[in-house]
Amino acid sequence: MTPPQSDQALDADWTGICRRIVAGQQELFDSTLSVTERTVYDGIGEGGDHTLVLDRQCEDLVFAELDRLASSGAAFTAISEERGTVDFNGGGQAWVVIDPIDGSLNVRRTLPQHSLSVAIASAPNMAAVEFGYVYDFGPREEYLARSGSGAFLNDRPLKVTPAERLEVVGVEGAKPERIIPLLERLAGEVHRLRCIGSLAITMSSVAAGRMDGMVSPVLSRSVDVAASQLIAREAGALVELGEGGLSEVGFDLDQKFLVAAASSSRGLEALLASRKSA
Repeated sequence: MTPPQSDQALDADWTGICRRIVAGQQELFDSTLSVTERTVYDGIGEGGDHTLVLDRQCEDLVFAELDRLASSGAAFTAISEERGTVDFNGGGQAWVVIDPIDGSLNVRRTLPQHSLSVAIASAPNMAAVEFGYVYDFGPREEYLARSGSGAFLNDRPLKVTPAERLEVVGVEGAKPERIIPLLERLAGEVHRLRCIGSLAITMSSVAAGRMDGMVSPVLSRSVDVAASQLIAREAGALVELGEGGLSEVGFDLDQKFLVAAASSSRGLEALLASRKSA
């Protein structure tokens, strides 16, 4: 019998896997169109947040694909928003980091922009992410990146042009008590702000040149940004997660860190300064 293989997990057709998940999730969203239908809870997930039934259903679609991959002999460890850490065939040396719905509040309130986020890594840290996939269900756009091979939006290559000034910046974690001090510090540095409600989409928007940067005053986890940080970096954006290097930021859901990204070093410095002062 052939032993389980981590390389098989790393080399799998992750684009095809993610697209099948997207198709299944879209059917779920199309079948629950009201706020009342979507506001049904099912306990608390491993990440500590209250879990919507729709969250669980979307995650079930992801794990059905992971079960199928594992049945072919692939070995990997999955880290997911709701189930936490799950080993397949002993885990091996491949990691799959999943947020089945990034932007759950948007989903519940039937706001159109929310995303599926999937990252594949060869070691349990952000620097080792080799594949990143973010699907924005609002405009139905697909972002993906492969380490060393660039980033793409609907198959179109993405390349960031460093912005001389921060014209448009995305902000996430928009609790008034946390974000007001940040906004006050950004006055004079940023022309306009946008808040989408999905950190993965906002980070990917920096990669697409739609925003000159993004910042959040609240702590994030691996599932929030594992995929989009690779997309941003592969497009040429600068990303900072926490206080150290990317290799120091792991996937454990207990590890939390601050996030910022920009198209230029000057822009990143301005965003980091505003956040630290907030």
